[in-house]
Amino acid sequence: MFTGILDLPWWGLVAYTLVTTHITIAAVTIFLHRCQAHRALDLHPVASHFFRFWLWLTTGMVTKEWTAIHRKHHAKVETEEDPHSPQIVGINKVLWEGTELYRKEARNRETLERYGQGTPDDWLERNLYTPYDKFAINVLLLVNFALFGFIGITIWAVQMAWIPFFAAGVINGLGHYWGYRKFETGDASTNIVPWGILIGGEELHNNHHAYASSARLSNRWYEFDIGWLYIRVLQALGLAEVKKIAPELKLDTAKTRCDLATVQAVITHRYEVLAKYAKTLRRTCAEEIHSLRERAVNVDRAAVKRMLHVDATALLAAERAKINEAINNSKVLETVYNMRQELAALWQRSSASKEQLVRQLEDWCSRAEQSGIAALQEFSRRLRCYA
Repeated sequence: MFTGILDLPWWGLVAYTLVTTHITIAAVTIFLHRCQAHRALDLHPVASHFFRFWLWLTTGMVTKEWTAIHRKHHAKVETEEDPHSPQIVGINKVLWEGTELYRKEARNRETLERYGQGTPDDWLERNLYTPYDKFAINVLLLVNFALFGFIGITIWAVQMAWIPFFAAGVINGLGHYWGYRKFETGDASTNIVPWGILIGGEELHNNHHAYASSARLSNRWYEFDIGWLYIRVLQALGLAEVKKIAPELKLDTAKTRCDLATVQAVITHRYEVLAKYAKTLRRTCAEEIHSLRERAVNVDRAAVKRMLHVDATALLAAERAKINEAINNSKVLETVYNMRQELAALWQRSSASKEQLVRQLEDWCSRAEQSGIAALQEFSRRLRCYA
């Protein structure tokens, strides 16, 4: 039986497979995602062409197709027009058939023309990478067979399944279905785990939806984004230029009143503000629910939890009915609910002047501190310190 040019032990074959698939993951997250789709960084032509060649060889993906589909996902997230939302088509469909959803959308010329602008359109793209996308992966099959013999076919199968499962399935599926959330974005995005290693940092998907144009996906000290590590290495070598990263929240504890800097900071960190609001008021709502139930008032705990995390416009009719029942029986829950909606409305008032926004935020904080709800008062005092 032909065993190939290289006679590697089993661990050598495993190492080769893991290294090549990891390079592919790095190419997807650095080149396709952060560079092409979101313009979070610029790559030197040497690095750019390496990633393009590697993706052509190992996946057969076309840059314009991937970029356009991903941009449309952000523009139409969690709607019927989202190419791959598990909230719409179901988690099993996205997790196990994500590649089919990708191929279906790639055939939509309107998607490619509307969302695929600015992607490579040079001689190589027009005459090699795009028209011969299937040819490349067959070349990889022959290379694997020549190097490792018949086991190389198995390695090739793993390489071919790696991106469809982890990118099209896990990120697009689990990344909008299961995990934890640090930011109250207007979608269902989640961080799968805080350590982005296996999928190049894409595990931090909620962070990405909060700051889509950031080249760095980690936002907390305990989060790790290996893709960002690679970008910093490329930057040190002069092969990458970072254009934007997520802003860091700054606090000025000496501030006692809202000003323009406060408004700007609140708008910039709006998803974090809403997440902090939900976390701060969670115990207050739990205690109020317990008090109501002691008085034989039936309150839907799940609905109250949802009202802390979701805008009123995004609630289903049945949820709104349950929330209305709860707030009609509790002044505390009514205040928490209304103050959350008013806070979220601040950055949606595009017609308001800067001075009006400052007055509106100051008024919101004043009413929060006069509410008699300790957690709300604490949240308001911290909000005033945003700088």
